[in-house]
Amino acid sequence: MNDQPAALPETSVKATLPASAYMNSPDRGAPPPAASQPKPAIDARNVNIFYGQKHAVIDVTLGIPTKSVTAIIGPSGCGKSTFLRCLNRLHELIPGSRMNGTILLNGDDLYAPTVDPTVVRRRVGMVFQKSNPFPTMSIADNVTVGLRLNGVRDRAFLRERTEDALRKAALWDEVKNDLGKPGISLSGGQQQRLCIARAVAVQPEVLLMDEPTSALDPIATVKVEELMNELKRNFTIVIVTHSMQQATRVADQTAFFYLGRLVEYAPTRELFNNPKQKQTEAYITGRFG
Repeated sequence: MNDQPAALPETSVKATLPASAYMNSPDRGAPPPAASQPKPAIDARNVNIFYGQKHAVIDVTLGIPTKSVTAIIGPSGCGKSTFLRCLNRLHELIPGSRMNGTILLNGDDLYAPTVDPTVVRRRVGMVFQKSNPFPTMSIADNVTVGLRLNGVRDRAFLRERTEDALRKAALWDEVKNDLGKPGISLSGGQQQRLCIARAVAVQPEVLLMDEPTSALDPIATVKVEELMNELKRNFTIVIVTHSMQQATRVADQTAFFYLGRLVEYAPTRELFNNPKQKQTEAYITGRFG
């Protein structure tokens, strides 16, 4: 048997999901009629990203359903995080980067000449691999820093939003009596949930998560995964993960990237149980990674 993954075709995958992908679970009955399917929250079309001469993401077309969890999997260096960061234009902070293609957020072109990247980043929040609470700020101030940077000064509103965000991050009951303590006084798992609270406090339309549990212990990982399931009631979530097991636990649909290309995109159960592409099968069965 040939243990090398099959070569990718030259043409890119134009990823569209069947109706079942728009449901929270494949077990919740028949898919809705086609007319009732929501438009994707994010509609990426023919996206190419370059770092200097390196072509990091190659002609990716991908629609991400609203209020669901979409996982992006693939081996290291395959373009997962680069694609994720282009969804809120964070890749532009790297010198020499450039993108061509179209990314729509609820119909709005995020790369239109008149669009301010800081506005994009308010609409599309980000949680990073390593928790990064601001070390000199209290727990409460960590949550509301984005609101205050946007000019919000109403103390009652900030208190209300602090509690709401911490509840959404499943952290309120653990810290409600310690809001004045430094954010970095929390445990690693609590710090990551604090960063999630900080991201949701500005009420983005989409929440991006780049390996959000890779530095956490198993107990903290479970809490963050449970949190994703709760958050998708209010937010569209896109997660990059190296853990295929995590993708099967949290994601409604999964995209497999390899060598900068989108190889396959399908409802998670379908992709793992019945992959359509040889490269996908080789990856999920451990023949390469």
